[in-house]
Amino acid sequence: MDNIYAIIPVSKFKNAKTRLSPFLSEDERENLLKAMLRDVSDVLKKYVDRIFIISADEEVLDYAESLNLGIIRENDNSNLNNALVQAMKYCKGKSRKVLIIPSDVPLIGKTNIEMLIESSKQLDFIIVPSKGGGTNTIIMKPMAIRPKFGDFSYEKHVSAADRKNLNPQVHDSLFMALDVNTTEDLGEILVHGKNTHTRRYLKELKINVESIHASERLRVTRG
Repeated sequence: MDNIYAIIPVSKFKNAKTRLSPFLSEDERENLLKAMLRDVSDVLKKYVDRIFIISADEEVLDYAESLNLGIIRENDNSNLNNALVQAMKYCKGKSRKVLIIPSDVPLIGKTNIEMLIESSKQLDFIIVPSKGGGTNTIIMKPMAIRPKFGDFSYEKHVSAADRKNLNPQVHDSLFMALDVNTTEDLGEILVHGKNTHTRRYLKELKINVESIHASERLRVTRG
């Protein structure tokens, strides 16, 4: 049995990251998501046995194959949590643990993924919270709990793991907590994302960031 598989759910490239419009066009948002997926998968390839993209979108699956990633075609009329159940059932019996992570955490390489993977050999359940009470990573046995992604999913996942006596361990990481949804998030990538595909793409778009002392800490503009 292989050690650990990564599961990355991706809905679709078209109409992705609508909160970033009109700052970015539809094509620019699509290319941004592709750059972020490359950053996430490039880092994980060093530490996991296989990476699977689950999606119902053929364009996403084609792009995943171009990156030499495994693909799982999402069932019809599914949703995020059901898709993750489908992916975990596929991995069950093939992998000891699964690592569930979104495609939009391009600063993953700035945290210690190797340490998380190593810790998972002794720990039953590791969770990384996101900003706003969400969840950006879970490492566990396939189907140890049913995923509960959505509003305030972090507490729901921890409670579910507690009920199963999995002794959930929290890894609090500034960089892995950053999933990209707002222009200020783009500024964080420009500040912290040296050597990432995502930062290079933002630079190509002539996006700039400056530090300010206001309700938002960063001002992001296009040159």
